[in-house]
Amino acid sequence: MISLSKKIVVTGSNRGIGYAICKRLAEDGFDIVMIDYDSEVINTAKTIKTENNSAEGIVCDVSDYSSCQKAFEYYNKDDIYGVVNNAGINRDTLFINMNYDQWDKVIKTDLYSVFNITKTFIDSMIKNNCGRIVNVSSASWQGNIGQANYASAKAGIIGFTKTLARELGKYNIKTNAIVPGFIKTPMTDNVPDNIKDKFIEKIPLKKIGLPEDVANTVSFLMNEKSGYINGTLIEVGGGLVL
Repeated sequence: MISLSKKIVVTGSNRGIGYAICKRLAEDGFDIVMIDYDSEVINTAKTIKTENNSAEGIVCDVSDYSSCQKAFEYYNKDDIYGVVNNAGINRDTLFINMNYDQWDKVIKTDLYSVFNITKTFIDSMIKNNCGRIVNVSSASWQGNIGQANYASAKAGIIGFTKTLARELGKYNIKTNAIVPGFIKTPMTDNVPDNIKDKFIEKIPLKKIGLPEDVANTVSFLMNEKSGYINGTLIEVGGGLVL
């Protein structure tokens, strides 16, 4: 059983993969800090609170550094054990049609947020000489048509992960990345059926993944049994990327 003093911060947690991660970690006995730009996260946190753990929702624009600093200015950061950088959006279009706002918004939300949130809590994790950082990338990090912005952000996350794994290992902080494939989320629900069928055909398991598949992997990386795993990419995609 996980010590109840261990608290984990999860971004983009009001729905989809983020919510599934929070729910699973709460079941593991962790206290959860749910961060999202949607104010509904305050009420959502109540749905995962149990008699064995605490859960709170904090409204924050993770794409903005000053917003992150202000949101946690008076927060006790010393009890933070882990950070899950999950927040992400997409604004898909071919690069020749992509405008600056579509590029800027995705890069700031998907990549800058990883810096902003990690920077907010890293000093306390170093002070505690203990911690876990899990960054959620995407199979698109290798490049995907119509996703120059999204792929760039997700590739950046991988470089960030491997760099922090080298820098923070001496503080007993393990940094890893999860690379989801085609997962059923509000984002992928908008993908036309004919495109979904093409993805499924490419997946050896011939099915779309669930948010819980990603959440279970985060649970493993936060568990003491994964204590010697650092700087690793774990693909959760049914073999989409081999």
